[in-house]
Amino acid sequence: MGGSYEGMRDAWLAADELGFDTAWGHDHLLNQEDISAPEDEGWTALAALLALTTRIRGGLMVTANTFRHPAVLAKMCTTIDVISGGRLEVGMGAGWFEDEHHQYGLALPPPGERIRRLDEACQIMKALWTEPRATVEGEYYQVRQAYHEPKPVQKPYPPLVIGGGGEKLTLHVVARHADEWNMAKGTPEEFRHKCAVLDEHCRAVGRDPAAIERSIQFLAPASDAELAQQARDFVAAGATHVIFACPQPFNAANARRVWEQVVSRVRE
Repeated sequence: MGGSYEGMRDAWLAADELGFDTAWGHDHLLNQEDISAPEDEGWTALAALLALTTRIRGGLMVTANTFRHPAVLAKMCTTIDVISGGRLEVGMGAGWFEDEHHQYGLALPPPGERIRRLDEACQIMKALWTEPRATVEGEYYQVRQAYHEPKPVQKPYPPLVIGGGGEKLTLHVVARHADEWNMAKGTPEEFRHKCAVLDEHCRAVGRDPAAIERSIQFLAPASDAELAQQARDFVAAGATHVIFACPQPFNAANARRVWEQVVSRVRE
């Protein structure tokens, strides 16, 4: 999940108290910067963090679809949505970090197949969340007359947030399934362009582009003032949500600093 659990816990509790809308972890089995460093499993930690908080919404940005069968993931999501009283955000991605797949014996298919698998995973999860008994016969995943009880607290299901910027395949999957699209890093100009491409995919599948929220996440630059300005620039480019990569170390003090020095400036 990144950093110590104790630090993450304190940061989430502070964010919950301060008024942040959402808090996010990530879904990795290895630390990306130092693969020998400690790294908590994301969904397990997320369940604990949402159980401890009372108001803030939370999720993983993003879940690696390659780690779990989507039917099992759907059950995990429902359980956490129930535990949290309907505060789960379901971040989904195709998976990418080669080292963790190799070390843990997990298959990492070619990029195109990963996107097709993500599309099928979203179909299966939505079917399980909404149908009395779900049957989906996909090329990669299948469920057959599957019961899924209880259903999620949120109706029709927790928001699906799909991350990625591939203009031909990924954004098409976003248009088909997502309640929110997330871009990691990039410039406001690139974000604006991707939004326009997503709008075209939405029209191609008969969906109102305005039905999909648009979010950006980026690493903190040198100063709080720069971070606030970047956030304003992305909002001007069409972002409905801005996700700040929390500066290390993860703790309550840094969460409070971002709230007081950055969020307040963005809202001016």
